[in-house]
Amino acid sequence: MCDTVARMATIGVIGAGSWGTALAKMLAESGHDVTLWAHRVEVARDIAAHGENASYLPGFALPVTLRATADLAEGVSGKEVLLSVSPSHVVRDVMTEAMRHVTGRPYVVTASKGIEETSLLTMAGVLEEIVGTLLAGGVCALSGPSFAREVAAHMPTAVTVGARDHAVSTVVQRIFTTNYFRVYSSDDLIGVEIGGAVKNVIAIAAGVSDGLGFGSNTRAALITRGIAETARLGAAMGANPTTLSGLAGLGDLVLTCTGELSRNRTVGVRLGRGEALESILGSMKMVAEGVRNTRSVRALAAKVGVEMPITEQMYAMLYENKSPRDVVTELMARGLKPEFNRAG
Repeated sequence: MCDTVARMATIGVIGAGSWGTALAKMLAESGHDVTLWAHRVEVARDIAAHGENASYLPGFALPVTLRATADLAEGVSGKEVLLSVSPSHVVRDVMTEAMRHVTGRPYVVTASKGIEETSLLTMAGVLEEIVGTLLAGGVCALSGPSFAREVAAHMPTAVTVGARDHAVSTVVQRIFTTNYFRVYSSDDLIGVEIGGAVKNVIAIAAGVSDGLGFGSNTRAALITRGIAETARLGAAMGANPTTLSGLAGLGDLVLTCTGELSRNRTVGVRLGRGEALESILGSMKMVAEGVRNTRSVRALAAKVGVEMPITEQMYAMLYENKSPRDVVTELMARGLKPEFNRAG
């Protein structure tokens, strides 16, 4: 890990989906030396030839200084910062290969959100395993309410970067901050990541509610009880409760449960209207992380002994063919209890 990084850094963005492209665009526009790695050769060629990622972020011109490549070695070698933005289920494979070409001691930032199914680690946890002890201290997570298209359009956005060492998060904070993209720093890495993983599951539930024709009352209840589930899991994992009331927790949850650009909410809306999950996923170009993460979040909750009823019902709907209306009915019919446990 670099002891210091100049304000203008050499950055490798690993993953050319909508979010990776939007972040690469923002960083290159800020004057950083940015290389964007795409898994698909045709995506890299399209960006190089036309200055636009027509597959994943159409309608936005990319800076001429932004280099696109399908060569992973070119994407990561000699970089001071590596930004991992692959879908959560391929992060381990992609970054394991990437580390074979890493030189120096870069900061390693994850902007992917989720829990790995096999290990039940967060994305930063996966990266810490991959990069080894020499670089693990430079691993951090960028998360918060941030749709890719709105960032690409320079709409004011605020997010959080978390690291185990606050000095690391402040370095990355300075690199990523622009006049429309405000970054807050945190030393609560696990809290930042738990908020980002669970919100995708709750967003599916919010979409189901909307698809069934329920109103604002139901959506507000799901968001509020969703943050309660997130907070319980976060507490069991050692997170600071304040983190989950902030941008990486409540902020991201509200965005994903209400925003028209939310892929996870869209999946839920279509399920609520009676479409089959296989058909929905087959029609989507980009990944809705909440579908996979419902399994992994549920498994993590069971491992640490945390009750997460919304997550349980989403699992039953997605993987046990329970009907959306029965899911809502069962949530409402749960045994009565206080909203908050009494202290002592």
